[in-house]
Amino acid sequence: MTHELVIDIAANDLSRQTAEIMRRFNDVFQRHDPTALAELVAEDCVIENTVPAPDGARHAGKAACVALWSAIATQPGTRFDIEETFVAGDRATIRWRYFMADGNSLRGVNLMRVAGGRIVEAMGYVKG
Repeated sequence: MTHELVIDIAANDLSRQTAEIMRRFNDVFQRHDPTALAELVAEDCVIENTVPAPDGARHAGKAACVALWSAIATQPGTRFDIEETFVAGDRATIRWRYFMADGNSLRGVNLMRVAGGRIVEAMGYVKG
């Protein structure tokens, strides 16, 4: 019996595209420069934020999502350490640690989804 290795080229291409979108997204927070968000966020994007606890707030539409992420990215004295980004097709998981201006930090994860080359969904969770 022979076993054949099958590689799904379309899924692999989609994963590469998603990985590039996530790289650019993460760069927004690493560089504190939200300029790229307008190109990365879909018109129908939805964010389920980490605050307020326990369920967070829902932000719908490109303008709301870009505004939220821009505010987070440009918060003085803060930084994100990206611990891992895992991509599978149109989905990505980003594990991160956020350092606040007061020196405290928290760890969390974003579950992301892309469609048509743009972010359409982001669900954020933090360790409590």
